Amino acid sequence: MISKSAYPCLLIACLRAEGLTKVMNFPTVTINLPAWVADFLALPQAYPTHEARMKLAIALAERNVQENTGGPFGAAVFNLETGELIAPGMNLVVPSNCALLHAEMVAIALAQQVVGTFDLGASGYPPYGLYTSAEPCAMCFGAVPWSGVRLLACAARTADVQAIGFDEGPKLADWVEALAEREIEVLQDVCRPAGIAVLQAYAASAGVIYNGRSARSDETGRL
Repeated sequence: MISKSAYPCLLIACLRAEGLTKVMNFPTVTINLPAWVADFLALPQAYPTHEARMKLAIALAERNVQENTGGPFGAAVFNLETGELIAPGMNLVVPSNCALLHAEMVAIALAQQVVGTFDLGASGYPPYGLYTSAEPCAMCFGAVPWSGVRLLACAARTADVQAIGFDEGPKLADWVEALAEREIEVLQDVCRPAGIAVLQAYAASAGVIYNGRSARSDETGRL
């Protein structure tokens, strides 16, 4: 009798005999922040208030547009007790050819590596908050509860993002309440005018409007 553990080896052997296998070399996916970020964050700063933290997230979005290194979105994760910046984030979708790299996703991923845990809400750690220059799209909304952050602060609204052509996806209509049920506080309209200004500047510069597929999308994926 052949043991179950031998099945994969036998399958590969059979496929090789039939000439149906080939060597698959996949690329390593990494998050490379733009070169300007190091100097931009070189000087230590204090971020004691929600407004100060949001101003940084918006400044990251603005610089990202100016440097042509991604979309008009910035984010940052902070220690809510001390105001310490844990990790920055900015939209890197177009230059990285990776639809996952929205600003919130970048900030969350980097923060988890900095802190050393996949759960930023784990016991023994201080509370962390995610500050973002615009309300999260459907993907980033889904990542918020899994990240472990205890607070989500947003500048521009979903309607502001959609106004320049972005598709934010099928997000829950009651997403604020849904996060509250998971004990994640949501702050809306923190420095909203500044967040809107970055979006409008991006639109005025004819920045790429990258969207997912939908019933109204053409073959490029744009609405």
